[in-house]
Amino acid sequence: MGNRRSIPLAVVVAPTRELAVQVRLELEWVYAPAGAKMAACVGGMDMRQERRALANGAHIVVGTPGRLRDHITRGSLDMSSVRALVLDEADEMLDLGFREDLEFILKAAPPERRTLLFSATVPKTIETLAKRFQKNAIRISANTGTRQHADIDYRAIAVASRERENAVINVLRYFDAGSALVFCATREGVKHLASRLGNRGFGVVALSGELSQIERTRALQAMRDGRAQVCVATDVASRGIDLPNLDLVVHADLPRDSEALLHRSGRTGRAGRAGVSVIITPHSKRRGIERLLTLAGIRATWMLVPSAETILQRDRERLLSDPALEGPLNDEELAFARELLATKSPEQIAAAFFRQNKTHRPTPEEFVDTGGDTSEGETPRSDFEGGVWFKLSVGRKQKAEPRWILPLICKAGGVTKRDIGAIKIFETESLVEVSARSAQSIGRALARSGRREDSITITRVNGQPEQQADRGDKPRGGASKVNRKNTPKSSLGARKG
Repeated sequence: MGNRRSIPLAVVVAPTRELAVQVRLELEWVYAPAGAKMAACVGGMDMRQERRALANGAHIVVGTPGRLRDHITRGSLDMSSVRALVLDEADEMLDLGFREDLEFILKAAPPERRTLLFSATVPKTIETLAKRFQKNAIRISANTGTRQHADIDYRAIAVASRERENAVINVLRYFDAGSALVFCATREGVKHLASRLGNRGFGVVALSGELSQIERTRALQAMRDGRAQVCVATDVASRGIDLPNLDLVVHADLPRDSEALLHRSGRTGRAGRAGVSVIITPHSKRRGIERLLTLAGIRATWMLVPSAETILQRDRERLLSDPALEGPLNDEELAFARELLATKSPEQIAAAFFRQNKTHRPTPEEFVDTGGDTSEGETPRSDFEGGVWFKLSVGRKQKAEPRWILPLICKAGGVTKRDIGAIKIFETESLVEVSARSAQSIGRALARSGRREDSITITRVNGQPEQQADRGDKPRGGASKVNRKNTPKSSLGARKG
């Protein structure tokens, strides 16, 4: 390549800073034998340094849409000799609102240049862009014909909405991954969950659009050198990041579509390494997730949230198989072991080893046992003579299901599933039977709880239900009618799952 000072021959546009930097590093390696010069123009970096790099001569420029447009506008990036223009992850750039910037860059390049669009999906917006700025374009679809993500073990967990963060904690503890990536839908969600995990003792970093480039670089470096084990990120902020040896992906917030699910999960299970992808969904959205998995061509194993007891048992198993307990001892280690055994018993030494290991692990969360996938209708119980009925202000219309109503009642009333009898679902409300011994406890809990946004109103029903709850609508499970008279109301301060 000739040294055409400050006039690049190719420009690559990427949606995020990390992806642009990653592309530049790869191109430097590929074109090193040709002596090609590279320049990166990305938001969050010093624009004066970028201008100097362009002025010194760059054959290939890689950048983000907004920053490239700034350089073109200011005259520091001359597009007159560009022979190739590449839009990497074009669909993502359009989703992020970069349409005007992309069109500006495309119009600034010579009409005879070659334009390449790389996109995971080809929606109408991409087709429109291609028709406007490409001539005689050839569409190439890359498909290996093999099963998607064969090295990824997909798991799915359905929980009540308010238990989502607790489920994330227990999933992280259960799999005990050396490196995990947790996805949230919003910046606020990332900030809140990262703070919660940090408070619980996890080594955690956060990635969202509000961070500066220096902060993002430090966060990723903490993951790479092992100072942090969990990265909480949005889809946008995670684009282009390179986290080697990633063992676990957790979808704390649901992916928007099957493509997003595959893209997120594809961060693990690379280069022959096995990985795990765990989807955490509210009970009410389980069917939607099942459809999403089908569209993505993925078979997932549904599982319950790992209990604290299960996690602690796995900790003991991991401890017993710790590599530190294997292998021969050197002279220094042997001498210290004999000195220690002369003053402490083997039991004391083992207990100290156990306590030290336990101290470094966050405590798992306790979950109410819902008995697994409870089917709709009456719970098969016969010991509820004199039971008390409570009415909830959710029904089939709100996608009410016993499997999230049961833990909701248990947690709010401080009772167990053994205290809950029949659960009956109507169109706009539901009935729950509670043992006589536990009804008073639930009543006191309801009296203490205050109304919150999206709260579910609970009402104690005096006597046995004798009238239908919804104007003749038959309930699931053959419920009787509800007596609406003399029913003191309270509000359950918990959100619907």
